[in-house]
Amino acid sequence: MDSQRRVEIHIPSIAGGEKVAMERAAEVAREMGFPDDRVEDLKTAVAEACINAMEHGNRMDASNKVGVTLTVKGGDLQVDVRDQGKGIGEVATPDIDEKMAGKEKPRGWGIFLIKNLMDEVQFGSAPEGGNLVRMIIHLDR
Repeated sequence: MDSQRRVEIHIPSIAGGEKVAMERAAEVAREMGFPDDRVEDLKTAVAEACINAMEHGNRMDASNKVGVTLTVKGGDLQVDVRDQGKGIGEVATPDIDEKMAGKEKPRGWGIFLIKNLMDEVQFGSAPEGGNLVRMIIHLDR
């Protein structure tokens, strides 16, 4: 595989669309030589990021796409997930103890999973508008 390579896909904001991005990310990671457990981590994080983009950014409007860019840089795989939303505000880390005690709604686990499964994660605004989640997973971890 080349030392740098980009793959870009666009999926509609409909339930199940995240599976396309998840499987394509897994293919690239396997080509890079990631072990199966790390590929599974990546699949979970990509699916969660796509679902968040569909639900919170694009408000499940099927005419709004979620863009996913996979960039291989040496032994790193960077995954950018973009929506066309107006902004989701501050991204808070859920309070796990409160959720386990039933004091918080059971939603919000996606961000927790993304942050804990990937090596680097950034949340922000995409230059072309909308929201951006950048996730990086290192082959040599």
